[in-house]
Amino acid sequence: DRLYFFYYPTAFLGCFRDVFVDSHLVVPVARPAESDAQANITVGCSNKDKCDDNPCQNRGRCVSQGWRSYMCECHRPYEGADCAEEYITARFGNKGLESYAVFSLDDHPGDTVVVSMFIRTRQSSGLLLVLANSTGQYLRLWLEGGRVKVQVNNFETLVGRGLVNDGHFHLVTVKMEGGATTLFQSAQNQGSIRIRHVQAHPGDLVYVGGLPNPRASASFGGYFKGCVQDLRINSKRLQFYPIPTSVASYSLDSLINITQGCSSDNACTVNPCLNGGVCYSMWDDFICNCPPNTAGQRCEEVKWCELSPCPSTAVCQPRSQGFECECFGLNSCCHILSYRGNGKIKRSLSSVFLSLRTRQPDAMLLHGQKASDYLTISLQDSHLLMEVKAEDSPKLTIQTPGPICDGEWHTIELSMKNQNLQRSRWIMVLDGGKEGFHMSDVTAGNLDFLKEEVDIVLGGLGLDAGGNLIGCLGPVEIGGLLLPFHGDTELNLPRPQEEQFVRINDNVAPRYGCWGASVCTPNPCQNRGVCEDLFDLYHCTCPSRWAGPRCQDPADTCASSPCVHGNCNIIPGGYKCACEAGYTGARCEVEVDMCAGSNCSKGSTCLRGIQSYACLCPQNLTGQYCEFPTLPVSLCRGTRWNYSCFNGGSCSDVDNTCHCLPGFAGQWYALCYLILFITART
Repeated sequence: DRLYFFYYPTAFLGCFRDVFVDSHLVVPVARPAESDAQANITVGCSNKDKCDDNPCQNRGRCVSQGWRSYMCECHRPYEGADCAEEYITARFGNKGLESYAVFSLDDHPGDTVVVSMFIRTRQSSGLLLVLANSTGQYLRLWLEGGRVKVQVNNFETLVGRGLVNDGHFHLVTVKMEGGATTLFQSAQNQGSIRIRHVQAHPGDLVYVGGLPNPRASASFGGYFKGCVQDLRINSKRLQFYPIPTSVASYSLDSLINITQGCSSDNACTVNPCLNGGVCYSMWDDFICNCPPNTAGQRCEEVKWCELSPCPSTAVCQPRSQGFECECFGLNSCCHILSYRGNGKIKRSLSSVFLSLRTRQPDAMLLHGQKASDYLTISLQDSHLLMEVKAEDSPKLTIQTPGPICDGEWHTIELSMKNQNLQRSRWIMVLDGGKEGFHMSDVTAGNLDFLKEEVDIVLGGLGLDAGGNLIGCLGPVEIGGLLLPFHGDTELNLPRPQEEQFVRINDNVAPRYGCWGASVCTPNPCQNRGVCEDLFDLYHCTCPSRWAGPRCQDPADTCASSPCVHGNCNIIPGGYKCACEAGYTGARCEVEVDMCAGSNCSKGSTCLRGIQSYACLCPQNLTGQYCEFPTLPVSLCRGTRWNYSCFNGGSCSDVDNTCHCLPGFAGQWYALCYLILFITART
């Protein structure tokens, strides 16, 4: 019977109803208690699809396999009939230990080698996997800059595009097939390279997480710190901790300092949060809950300005590791401020920045000197001039191209063109570069001689030295470090930054803000003009009836028609007459005598005209100005001109006149040319 049932077809799958044997109902029938007469039989006949109940776990896909049967297609790293089994994760580098695993291949993977695994890490570097044979390593995977890097045959290299060190699991796959190697990250192609043919053989070793030699591992960024799960070569697993339902796996040779699971180091044990921050541990990381007025990953940045450290006359500006109190302006009249470096300045002082407002053409702005090295910034003839002598170099000078003492705010930036050189030309930028930049002709060194034990004077050289600035200064910086207008005793909190320039004359009480002389008090504008303060200069806005710099002149100066022979034009301060021809004078009241100083010769008469004159000559003179005598030559004899009367006229020597026939007339020049038309009365 046993042999018979061995060859019998598979058990029936379906439903029976009303099955009788010898007229007795066999199916369905109540099953006696504790009876084994029935197995896997249920009442009813349901044909419901098993996949409707979603039997596959962990996002597995249910595939119907006929009536009341199904199969689960599992996603890595899950296995089993219902995808309930998960490949056990291996933790590398727990508590900073150097850890690695070694597997050996016991079969021939074939011409195509596909290495795949899930990795989870927050480290930017570390060795992932090495395939090696007796002659060397022919496949290497490691992390560099948070990206996966693949190298085949010690030469061909491929780098992934995406970062994998974000603390999440990433599926990394390397496929070597034929003459190409392709890298995938989470099924996304990261690129391919051409390679020489690679073939794995039985006995080859697989190193995971590092190499036995620490120095060899260091060349790949050190040992891997993180988790590895579901490592495979082709479809065969490399399991650190095998699961019962798993398929065949390669043999594990060594497991060094690797723990089961994907635990995390407690990053809060070293208390990384500063300034009272509370640490919360994350997977291989931490997060700080920072108290108010602090910021940064470790609460290392204090929001000093939220603590109101500055007096009311200044605005708090955050700086690296601290703050500065900047004024809108400092009225520098009669206030000279002195500074010194605090001895902790490490940066190179290769720039100067200042802002200025004045109408004073000549003044000393800033000066500092140590032995033969010095820095001087001054106003000369309304131009800003910088003079530097440093590093045994000749004196460097550079100045603004145009005047800047116009009562407006101006910013001046001075810096070395190449701050990496010991000497360099300096560049000046005015008002943010609106007019480009200007460069010195010679080179000079930096201003490091001002770092300590040097008095830096701002605003002049003293009350008795002359040339002190009368005007306003805005922020002044040397090498990016502020020369503070407020002394430490004026601040609500001391400045915490290490590098500082410190005021050394705290006894001076400067006037904060910016204003000029009281040019509008008393009001210089007359006739109810309104005075406008233009910083040490005033402007009068006059009523419509008045004009002039102080509204002292009537606006319509032509209303009284002052021009006698001309047109009146209004000009600032009065009027101007445009005279008619032949008249002159401020009001065009004087008639021009054209004969005054005429060229008419003596004995002639000047005939005055408009803008001209003519000369009336006596009988013995001729010419434009009667400058030539007439010639006593008879016209009739014609000794010179040989004139004769025409049309039958006769010439008389007595009066040099032509006596014409009836019907003609004319003397001298007419010479009987003219025909007389006489009308006879009938």
